[in-house]
Formats: sequence, structure tokens, C-alpha cells
Amino acid sequence: MGTGLPFRPATFDACISISALQWLCYANSKGQVPKKRLTRFFSSLYQVLRRGARAVLQFYPETAEQAILISECAAKVGFAGGIVVDYPNSTKAKKHYLVLSFDRSYKAPKGLTDAALLSEARAGVRVDAAESKKGKKSKPHKKKGGIKTKEWILHKKETQRKKGKDVRSDTKYTGRKRATRF
Repeated sequence: MGTGLPFRPATFDACISISALQWLCYANSKGQVPKKRLTRFFSSLYQVLRRGARAVLQFYPETAEQAILISECAAKVGFAGGIVVDYPNSTKAKKHYLVLSFDRSYKAPKGLTDAALLSEARAGVRVDAAESKKGKKSKPHKKKGGIKTKEWILHKKETQRKKGKDVRSDTKYTGRKRATRF
């Protein structure tokens, strides 16, 4: 990717990339400069896309400077657009998207937040958020004790018997604590 894209000009109507762009910000050898690699990639992307096409590149920047460097290199080549951050306050669900277009008047869409999902749902638009934890009813977590009691072992054996498994019979030693040998 850092050496350019090997396709004829005006070949594609759109471009989608997932988690590949951030690797151009690193140098694998002394001769590789991240800014040059990004500029070479975006200039070749600009060539292979048809006029009016769009590109959406999902990436995970390590720092804010990487995100700025990526967007500056894309703008320098001639793309319009910007970075969209979905769930900016989340650590696990945060995603960065570089949304690019040839149209100079194009503005990148706004990122999603929990408030945006709620406002869209109130406006009559149905939003299915499979990853959202709000509204889910979860089971209460049982605390695991470090010691397995005799009752727990007997219950476990009984459930295994009901399933048809071969289980040893209960004896007076079932669930008894072993003596320490040290």
C-alpha cells in the first residue's frame, strides 16, 4: 500500500478499507518515511477512483498526531472529507473513519454517540444496536466461591446423571476436603 496501488486510472467507484491504513504510519526500514508512504498511497488512490467516487477507510490511530497526519496527507492530494469518530467516549467501541470524496463541498457525516442513537429512534427511525448494552437485561452475576461445597458437587453429579452421563456413585468421601500433605 505504501508504494501505491497497482490499478489503472479511474477503475473503481468506491474504496473501503478496514484496519489497514494505520500501518502506513510506521517505517519498516530506514528508507521508509511514513509521510511519503501516506502521500504515495493517497495519490494512487486518487488516480484509481473515478471522479465522484468516495472512499471510507477505517483505522485505529495510536495517537492523535497519526490521525492528523493521515487526514493532512489525504487533503494534500486533493480529497475532501474528514475523520468521523464513532463512540468517541468509549474505549472498546471507538472507531475512526476517514471519509473521502472528490466533491470539495462534501462534509463528512457526524459520528454516532449514544445520544445520536436515541434521537434517531425518537424520530421514527428504527436503530438496531446489537453491541449496545443499554436496554439489555442481564443475569445477575453469581459470585464463585473458591471452595466447591458438598451440595454443589452432589447437584453437579445429579445433573450429569439426568443427561445420561456415567458418574461415580456418591460415597461418604464425596465433597470431603483432602488433608494437606506439605
